[in-house]
Amino acid sequence: MTQTIYDFSVTDIQGNQVAMEQFRNKVLLIVNTASQCGFTPQYKALEALYRQYREQGLVILGFPCNQFGAQEQAAEQEIQSFCELNFGVTFPLFAKIEVNGQQAHPLYQYLKSRAKGVLGTEKIKWNFTKFLVDGQGKVVARFAPTTKPESLAPKIAALLKR
Repeated sequence: MTQTIYDFSVTDIQGNQVAMEQFRNKVLLIVNTASQCGFTPQYKALEALYRQYREQGLVILGFPCNQFGAQEQAAEQEIQSFCELNFGVTFPLFAKIEVNGQQAHPLYQYLKSRAKGVLGTEKIKWNFTKFLVDGQGKVVARFAPTTKPESLAPKIAALLKR
């Protein structure tokens, strides 16, 4: 049986299990994040996208990760406070995960297998790599950390109209 994104469950930043099934028929932007990264200001742009499109069905999912330059050493509660206080983040945040290696979260193993990076590699290169998933759960694109969230607005809008 073919796996879909809806077959996974994740742990939210409060420690609750969340079935990805609850995001069926939503457009998802899934991002591995970090609080001490040069790309951390993208939280503000991600939140702006979320506020612009959430009523139409966009959900941004933030997954803190400490695998790149140890830039997310804080505990979950600190991460949530940091994001809310500094960037006004209201989109869902999740427990810290690994995105590469043997301990990579199964959701990220799936995302990387469906949307490869530069030169066909699955490995995530850095914080704020973004995966865009359509309302049917299909991973439609992967974007580099350097891709500004606001530049994704036309792609998100197009998927929301489907």
